[in-house]
Amino acid sequence: MLDLSPLRFGPDGLIPVVTQDAQSGAVLTQAYADRAAVERTLTTREATYYSRSRQEQWVKGQTSGHTQRVLEVVTDCDGDSLLYRVEQTGPACHTGETSCFHRPLLTNPETEISLDGTLERVYRTITERLTTLPEGSYVARLHAGGIDRVLKKISEEAGEVLLAAKNADRAELSTEVADLMFHTLFAMAEIGVTPADVAAVLREREGKSGLKGPKEVG
Repeated sequence: MLDLSPLRFGPDGLIPVVTQDAQSGAVLTQAYADRAAVERTLTTREATYYSRSRQEQWVKGQTSGHTQRVLEVVTDCDGDSLLYRVEQTGPACHTGETSCFHRPLLTNPETEISLDGTLERVYRTITERLTTLPEGSYVARLHAGGIDRVLKKISEEAGEVLLAAKNADRAELSTEVADLMFHTLFAMAEIGVTPADVAAVLREREGKSGLKGPKEVG
């Protein structure tokens, strides 16, 4: 039997649910669930909510295919809200955006120019297009050429990076590094390696008395 006694549902029988990407930490959605929806989520690990407008239970991705596999369910200290940590397939928002929270009212300039989160969003776009293979998509065309074509592009872009760095051309170097990162992310997506996998390796090196290079030990 599922013990939901720690939860405090509101007068309408609902509890707010914040849904977070388990890999990136990004907040994806905020919705509501009734007791039955919470029970179904815990039993099936499919993110299940309750629609206040339609007055019915709904499973994320049942229509769109953009599913949320629930890895963890956590309640807050008061037991009156829930956090779903999920593995998201495709965009979380019905608009096609990665997250429903994409309309900033106040922004942090440092975050806007940082790579933090950007690589994850690009990776998600690549994986989504590898799944759907939309007509005219560069991702679809590159995929059709096979992994050797992707690896050739990485080699070519790496050469362009070296040349731009040698010429101390900042604008060109930024462009070529972006191209190299994109095609590297593409190769990762084809093989099934995620940005989180790479981040885990870097964090491990960082924790060993400072950031270490790939061949350094100790």
